[in-house]
Amino acid sequence: MKITTSNNVFKSIKTLIAGAAILALGTQSALACTGIVLHAQDGTVVPARTMEFGFDVQSNIYAVPAGTSIETLVLDKDQTGFTFEAKYGFLGANGLDMPIVFDGLNTEGLYFGAFYFAGDAVFGTVSDANRDHAVSSEELGNWILGQFATVDEVKAALPTIEVVGTHIDALRGVAPFHYGVTDATGASIVIEYTLDGLTIHDNTVNAMTNNPPYDWHLTNLRNYIGLQAENVPEITVGRQTLQPYGQGTGMAGLPGDFTSPSRFVRAVAFANTTLPAADASEAIFNAFHILNAFDIPKGAVREGHDDSLQTDYTIWTSASDTKNVQYYYKTYQTQAVESIDVRKVIAKITKPTTLEMENGFVINDRTADF
Repeated sequence: MKITTSNNVFKSIKTLIAGAAILALGTQSALACTGIVLHAQDGTVVPARTMEFGFDVQSNIYAVPAGTSIETLVLDKDQTGFTFEAKYGFLGANGLDMPIVFDGLNTEGLYFGAFYFAGDAVFGTVSDANRDHAVSSEELGNWILGQFATVDEVKAALPTIEVVGTHIDALRGVAPFHYGVTDATGASIVIEYTLDGLTIHDNTVNAMTNNPPYDWHLTNLRNYIGLQAENVPEITVGRQTLQPYGQGTGMAGLPGDFTSPSRFVRAVAFANTTLPAADASEAIFNAFHILNAFDIPKGAVREGHDDSLQTDYTIWTSASDTKNVQYYYKTYQTQAVESIDVRKVIAKITKPTTLEMENGFVINDRTADF
């Protein structure tokens, strides 16, 4: 399903916002997030993703209980938005010490993730006419996770707000995101704001990355329809028999670089060929193993030189069990997977609370076990 709405505000400010997006693209190489959605045989749905950036965004776990009064446009010093009460509690990863969840899960099993979309994202601007329904691009997660339980509810509500851009000093511009939302039923969508306005794509291939827009990625998949999990057999050409070299011949031609189009193809290939998980635990296990293939080590992706050098790397990886409402993550330093029971946390806190994500790199010495 694809829903498109147009808004004159988007057209009138396209030059300004596109310029801000290009500036963000030129100054931050934060373009390498990869998301997948896995489906277990017991009905569990697991959306999972990596978070890459050109510098440490200092993410921590930010938890918000139901009943919390949340104000929009909180990062804009010159504007005021509107206030809503969180119907559902939620938690997830924030960044730069901001009271905003960029990736998280609410108590109803609704997952939200923001992915960089530089060069294509276009948002509105705040005005007296829209401030009573304006939400900044970086705070859409709070609005969605705090208000809704299903993808259908999100789809119905999105046209009632205007997503606007707020200048963020660390990005030297607005946060150019598009968004993935998945619920406990398995419904999954990709939300994009471009020059065409709001577009909602059904996530039909269990994957998303960054720019270009989602429908472009679907078209690009047609270049790889020959890929398969099964090894190819030997063939005869003329009078010569050709035998494949080793394993993995069915995936010969799978792109292996870190660009968004290549990662999208790999994510589709891996998410849709992984052996079916029996239950939630196995699906979470599979998700982290798949996303290990998208880890970017520091130095492999670079932009700038000397003092201005930035290198994209995998800051953290998350996976959400939408059935049992558990949030899992590991970080660049903390390679052990950690888990949080969302409902238990929300039940015990009375105000927004932050938990440090990093626990440090630990090596278990097994010498004494012999």
